[in-house]
Amino acid sequence: MLGPHVVGSRIVVRHLLPGRTGPSGGPAMSDVLGTCEEWTDDDLAVRREDGTLTRVPHDLVVTGKPVPPRSSVLVRVPAARLHRAGLAMWAGLETEPLGDWLLRSAPDEPARRANSTLAIGDPGLPDAEAHAAVVDFHRARGGVPLVAVEVGSPAHAGFEAAGWVRHRDGEDDSIVMVASIALARRSLPAEPDDAEETDDDPRVAVSVPGARGRAAYDGDWLGLYSIETDPEHRRQGLAQRVISGLLGWGAEHGARSAYLQTHASNEPAVALYERLGFVVHHAYRYLVPPTP
Repeated sequence: MLGPHVVGSRIVVRHLLPGRTGPSGGPAMSDVLGTCEEWTDDDLAVRREDGTLTRVPHDLVVTGKPVPPRSSVLVRVPAARLHRAGLAMWAGLETEPLGDWLLRSAPDEPARRANSTLAIGDPGLPDAEAHAAVVDFHRARGGVPLVAVEVGSPAHAGFEAAGWVRHRDGEDDSIVMVASIALARRSLPAEPDDAEETDDDPRVAVSVPGARGRAAYDGDWLGLYSIETDPEHRRQGLAQRVISGLLGWGAEHGARSAYLQTHASNEPAVALYERLGFVVHHAYRYLVPPTP
């Protein structure tokens, strides 16, 4: 079950320890669990989850097989925590609590995340009253009544039961992905020497010729935003260079975990993030009231 095909996969390998005796008097053995990084004619290299690299000669392998990826503890972080960490991205954001919900407005910021109600949790009011409060808040500020709901949540069901619909016809759900910064950085190139960095603590913008991105940190969480590559410069690894710069900046400020958001249908972006160790945390969508 082992061979060059397992490079890049998570595997477990039991191998002999030469010159040592096991508890039963037979040869001593040990297990190594991690990602296979290399397969040569003589041995295989396994990167453990603590970052150490173990090389096992083929002639010492007893058994081995691929194993499923380990579920990240980050997926157990409440969805609301990730969305609230994103508040650090917008300097002029106005917020107002509604129970567990959070009303948000930033007229000078085009992002929907800054101009929608984060409807996750219990608003502390009956649905009809909570929905009316959302509408009143946004209309009083000249905005569109807009909510961001976690797909499949009670709040999602409540809004759809009241006739609220997707903000944009045909738009697919957005997904939030999370990763350990330390693990993601191991899969990235070194931080680019030619990057331009604009640091406005707790926010930063990083750009290289042909690509750019932004980030903001809140405690030990770093949010990545607006990762963009010019069409004529795609498939050159520029997005990875930008992400490397953003993650490095976040690590310097004490962030240990990262999150980002993209559309579920953006297959190239999702594939890139998965290669860096990001996993899907949850999906969400934007809803608006029914047209009168």
